Amino acid sequence: MTADFDPLAAETFDSPHDDYRRLRASCPVAHAEAWGGFWALTKHADVAAAAADSDTYITSQQNVVPKVAFTGRRPPLHLDPPEHTPYRRAISPLLTPKKVERLRPDVRAICGDLLAPMVAKGGGDICTEFSSRMPVLVFGRWMNLPPDQVESLGEVGRRFNVAVQSADLEATKESSLLLYDMARGLVAERKARPLDPESDVTSSLLAARADGEPLPEEMIVGMIRQVLVVGIIAPTVMIGSICVHLSRDRALQDRLRAEPALIPSAIEEFLRLYTPYRGFARTAVRDIELRGRTIPAGEPIALVYASANRDEEVFDDAESFRLDRDNIRDSLAFGRGTHHCPGAALARLELAVALEEILAHTTGFSLDGAVVPTRMPEIGALKVPLAFE
Repeated sequence: MTADFDPLAAETFDSPHDDYRRLRASCPVAHAEAWGGFWALTKHADVAAAAADSDTYITSQQNVVPKVAFTGRRPPLHLDPPEHTPYRRAISPLLTPKKVERLRPDVRAICGDLLAPMVAKGGGDICTEFSSRMPVLVFGRWMNLPPDQVESLGEVGRRFNVAVQSADLEATKESSLLLYDMARGLVAERKARPLDPESDVTSSLLAARADGEPLPEEMIVGMIRQVLVVGIIAPTVMIGSICVHLSRDRALQDRLRAEPALIPSAIEEFLRLYTPYRGFARTAVRDIELRGRTIPAGEPIALVYASANRDEEVFDDAESFRLDRDNIRDSLAFGRGTHHCPGAALARLELAVALEEILAHTTGFSLDGAVVPTRMPEIGALKVPLAFE
């Protein structure tokens, strides 16, 4: 079979979107030979339908393209219903908008502390120095880690983050195993000294029951390992992409600085325009006939959210930033269906506060060097050097 696109080709910050625009128009159900071969759905309707149909499109066989899980299954993303349900049920109440709102002062303080040295020297790489660190520190607070463990998580999480986005498989494996060690240590600590399950995710998982039985400890360790990093990489990329956009659109930058009440709406449009994931995967349990092509059962399928969210059939002027979209709820930035991101409220809080603080700590900023793009499965900026005014 001839490849329809090459995900290993050299990219710029903008070029993947050019490729996805071409695929949506001429080959919406595309095939690539990379990583052993996989399919890619690029149209909004197809991505949304596959994400919502967990009976036909399962996630337990492969949950991301390329496949980066080296060390076993990690709930809930690696599991299908009903197996994944107890894990999801244990974590979701701790990520409601009301619960995560309590973290706002912590997020603001973390952002201010990280930005201070950048402001003092007049800029820096917003990804390396700020957005790769901020979400790790926020997650540490959310998981009730003591300060020394937060510091360790910050360093290991940053290494894992950069390794994954740089496609460094050895460094990814090494840092992933260290994160597993941290997860096992945290589970042992909570078994010995449990906290309130209504405010601590590890204690909630240990207290959860499926058919009257405790969840398997190794699966709890796997989920804690998943939780430790699942909310780290996407904010890193998103904040970098937002800063690239605002460096190119000074009028919007100035408007959001002058009218911070617009920032929550701006975040929704940024999430649509710069959706940070393009490779979450499913596997069809049967042959699928879609837009004139046959996807054989058992072959990996990438749900390209970043393409779906720029689908011209759904979003008017889809490549442009617009604050007033009346159908922004059609955005698939956080997925859809069974595996809709349970941490969406926390992500929105982090992104909004981060943007508020970046704008408040500067009178302006601009690009100060080349933007380094991330690779699949993420899409966006890995390094964004900025000059602060």
